[in-house]
This record gives sequence, structure tokens and C-alpha cells, in this order.
Amino acid sequence: MGSCQLVIVGAGPRGVGLLERIAANAAELLPDGRLVIHLVDPFPPGPGRIWRYEQSPLLRMNSMSEDVTMFTDESVEIEGPVRPGPSLAEWVEQVRRGEIEHEPAGDLHEEFGELLSTSFATRRLQSEYLAWVYRRTLGELPANIDVVEHRTRAVRITDDQVWLENGESLHADQLVLTIGHLDAVPDPAAAGLAEFAREHGLSYYPAGYTADIDYSAIPPGEHVLVRGFGLAFVDLMLLLTEGRGGRFVEQDGGGLLYEPSGREPVLHIGSRRGVPYHAKPGYRLQGEPLRLARFFNPESIGALGDGLNFFTDIWPLVAKEISWGYYSELWTGHPERVRLGFAEFEAEFAELAWDSEEMHRLIQRAVPAEEDRLNLHRLDRPLAGERFENAEEFGKHLREYIEADLARRADPEFSADLGGFMALLAVIRQFGHLAGKLDPASQVSDVDGWFHGFFSFYASGPPPRRLHELLALEQAGVVSFAGAEMRVITEGGRFVASTSSFPGTIAARTLIEARLPEASVGLASDELVRSLRDSGLLTEELVQGLPSGRIHTQMSDGRLITADGTPHERWYSLGPHTSTRSVAAFARPRTNAPSFRQNDATAREILLSSGRASR
Repeated sequence: MGSCQLVIVGAGPRGVGLLERIAANAAELLPDGRLVIHLVDPFPPGPGRIWRYEQSPLLRMNSMSEDVTMFTDESVEIEGPVRPGPSLAEWVEQVRRGEIEHEPAGDLHEEFGELLSTSFATRRLQSEYLAWVYRRTLGELPANIDVVEHRTRAVRITDDQVWLENGESLHADQLVLTIGHLDAVPDPAAAGLAEFAREHGLSYYPAGYTADIDYSAIPPGEHVLVRGFGLAFVDLMLLLTEGRGGRFVEQDGGGLLYEPSGREPVLHIGSRRGVPYHAKPGYRLQGEPLRLARFFNPESIGALGDGLNFFTDIWPLVAKEISWGYYSELWTGHPERVRLGFAEFEAEFAELAWDSEEMHRLIQRAVPAEEDRLNLHRLDRPLAGERFENAEEFGKHLREYIEADLARRADPEFSADLGGFMALLAVIRQFGHLAGKLDPASQVSDVDGWFHGFFSFYASGPPPRRLHELLALEQAGVVSFAGAEMRVITEGGRFVASTSSFPGTIAARTLIEARLPEASVGLASDELVRSLRDSGLLTEELVQGLPSGRIHTQMSDGRLITADGTPHERWYSLGPHTSTRSVAAFARPRTNAPSFRQNDATAREILLSSGRASR
């Protein structure tokens, strides 16, 4: 009886999550035969590239430690067995109590001792958790499954041989790509900016992973245009300030003061919205448990038919679901701030269309304070229609906006915001039911574009501390706010930015795109992806002819769809770069996370195929 050879390219959280599901299902589906699993990744298995320990200790997660898990639980609807394990917070607590044997790295002892379930852990701490998950998973594999690590890159595949960067090759009876987000070469616009920079002795940094980019060539005091106000910017902000020797000092009266080192550049930040992502809430729900999903669920989606437009057919249900979560928490957590009983409100709300005049009248009648009413239009575009006389007036306005956001996200009196946040997470979990039902243009532009941007802005923001630091940096003159609808042109040998928020322009010798590259199989810089694409063994998902940028995979089990439109018998891909459109980096406990369901389905297919191959 021979052994089956499985090659997993990418040994970060998704690759190790798949390995955990293989271990869980092996007793049932591969009781005999042998399986050799080759993990190919130049970075350590478990953390992989993004969560590797060797990165700045300043960088943190944007999820609370209690909201991060690598293990299935009773909520997960899978064919394979559930194998519970600790969340990040539970793991740290079990290590502290001596229930799990683990010696933290020297510079993590203090964080291990102080971490709370509501803390935002450093990425280094998450790295240790993921490395432990990998070791635990190895220990759970049966004797007939072996794992071999290859700390290198896969570069091409010919005749079922996976060729590695170090010159070796591996036979692959089965292959899984778990390579995370797709790195990309510059698109034509970025390539033009890069060429302009070369011709004029300027510096241009295209979209990429902030922790991987060397910004050391930016001189102290250099004026830098930064396009992007999300999580990539937050990392950049820290690396170019505190990472260059500056200090944040707690003031006696509260708040932070930044003491520059003198090595910082001056960052002029703008974006489409012109404001940073909302801070994560720092409290829990105050009212009764939310009943989600109420209006956007499999039944309501199934009743809609096909050929749907997102804004016409889907957004009214999504917005009503978000509003339901928000107002449910307002009514049950803060009943003194509403004028109707919850049962009466619920009955009327359920019958009314979102954004209708009747619903507006209901909210105005029942919720007296304007600050307690949810305005999704204003939430999405807080600077729409705003125009200021100069940069100073705009800067004052944006400071007040950020301060107000921090106050709301810190005060449980505004826990209705968390109700909306939780409803938005519930909405995301329903999106799999939309597969094939949306008009292709609406899928690519409205869902993959606008909606996922809105989700990140509202629900995937930084820890509150980061926005306090942003305000301190602005007060210290290290950061300035450039405004909304940021536009950059090349003029007079410089990059020149303008926005809709105030008149005038800002010229600089350096431009940074503070964002991840858009998913694009066509622009993929990974040598293996390019090779598979060019051979037709990997294709870009086309939504009725429109390119989505993603690797085309079969929704049920992640099989690669080849150039002839059929699923590959033995090759798979999982992750945010595929047709499954995963959003969250990690699963939240007790949420029936899609990544667990996808990993389990693929693991079972692999094991069934391995069993047949080894007979």
C-alpha cells in the first residue's frame, strides 16, 4: 500500500487550519493507507508571513483576544468532528495557570501577565498562539499521516512535480494553495507613478503589506503624501513615529502627548472618506441577547430570485438588519431613551421598508435624541457635502469627529453602536447564500467593492488606542489631515494632492499607498500563481464575463476551476483570494465561521481521495 503526497503551499493560519481539519477527520476517512503532507512556506508554520514573530512589537491585532480562535465549537455546522480548543484569550489564561505548558518569549512575559479578554494583543503574541496551535495539531495527527516542512517557496508545477525555489521538487498527488491575499505587481496607474518617481528622483511606495516594506529611506522631516486611512495606515503611522524613537506619554489630565524623536517625517493623510476607520467598541452589549439574523437570512434571500442588484434588492435587507441590531440594543439596553415599548416598536419596524418615509417617522417618533438615531448614509460618508475654508478649519473638524467617535466607542451608553456592529457581522455570515444570485456587475462593483469597504470602515477598525495616538501625532505636527476624495497628480516634478475638504494643494516628494493591493490574478506577483495562471490550471473568476480578481474555485470544496471551466480533480485553493470571498482573518468563537466549514469540506475531500489513491 503506497502513500499519497499532499502539498500545501502556505503554512499560515489557513494552511494550519486545514491541517487541523485533516487531523480531526482522519480516523473516519483515512483509517488505513498513508498520507505525507508537505508544508511549503519560507515563514514559520502557524504564524506564516503575516503573523510571524519577527516583526515590530508595536503592531497589534485589531480584534480583542476573546474574539480570535483557531478551533471549532458547538456552533460550527460541519460533517467532521468538532474539536474544541482555546481562543487566544483562553490560551493565555491557561498558560498563566500552568494548564498549558508554554514559555513565552522574553519580551512577551509582561503582555502574558496583563492580557485581558478585551485586550488587543500584539501580533507577536498571536504568533506564539498560532505556533502552539500548529504544534498541537501535529500531536493530534494519527500515525499514518506525516508532515514535512519546507522553508522555501513553491515557484512552478510541471507534471505533478512542485518545484521549489531551492531547486528541489515534490511529487503532488494533491495540492492546496492557502497563500492568503494575493501580492500584486503595480497596475498601470501605479506603474506610471513609479516611473514618474524614477524620472524625477522621488519616492513612490505602491500598495503592499506595511510590515514588509522598508521605509527607512524616507528622511526625517520629509513631507509625505499618504493615500489610505485604514488599518495599513495605522501600521504605517506607528512604524514612522514611535518606530523611529518617538514616545507617547500619558498626561495627568488624561489623553496622550507625543514626544518626537526628530527622526519622523510629516504625514499628510487623505482617502476617499477622509476619515479613519471607526475604533473598535470597548464595551459589551447592555441589553438582551440580539436575535440575528432577523431580516437578512437564508429565507429572505431565497425569496428574492436571481439577477439581483445589490443596492436595489439586497441593501434594503442588509440595512434593515443592521438597524434592527442597533435599535434592539437601544431599546433593551437603554429603555429610558425611547418612547415606545419594544414589542410595539418591533411590530411596526418589521412591517416597514428600510429608508421609507414611514420608517423615518417611526424612528423620529420613538427616538427623541438625534444622536441615538442610526444614519447609515451619514455613517458611510461623514464628510459628504462638507467644505472648509482651509486646512486648519478642516483639521479642527476632523479632530472633533475622531474625539466623538472615541467617546461613543468607549461609553456603554452608546452600546447601540455595538448592536449594529454585531448585526453587520451576522450579515457577513449570510453572504454565502447570495452565490450566483447577484447581477455580475453588482457583485463585482457593489459587493466586492463598496460593501466590503463599508464593512471594513465600520466593523474592522483599529483599537481605540490607535486613534488616541493619531490625535497626539496631529497635535505634535507629525500628522496632518488632507481630507476626502483625495486626488494625486504629477506636476512640476512633484506629487501634488488635492481633496474636496478644503481648497489648495499639498506637494511632496514622497507618496505612499497605505492599503493592501486589490485582489488580481492578472497582476499576481507570486511566481507559482503566475505559472499556474499561464498554464490554464488556475483561472481568474469571471462573474458572467467580468473579472473579479479572485482565483476561481468551486464553492463547495475549494477545487480550482481550470481554463476549460471544470474543477480540477486534485487541486484546491482556500482563502480570501478565492471565490469563497472570506472576510475575517480569524474566526470569532461560537459564530459558525465560514472558514471552519470550508476547511472541513476540503479536508474531507482530500482524505477521501487519499484513501482511494493509497489502495
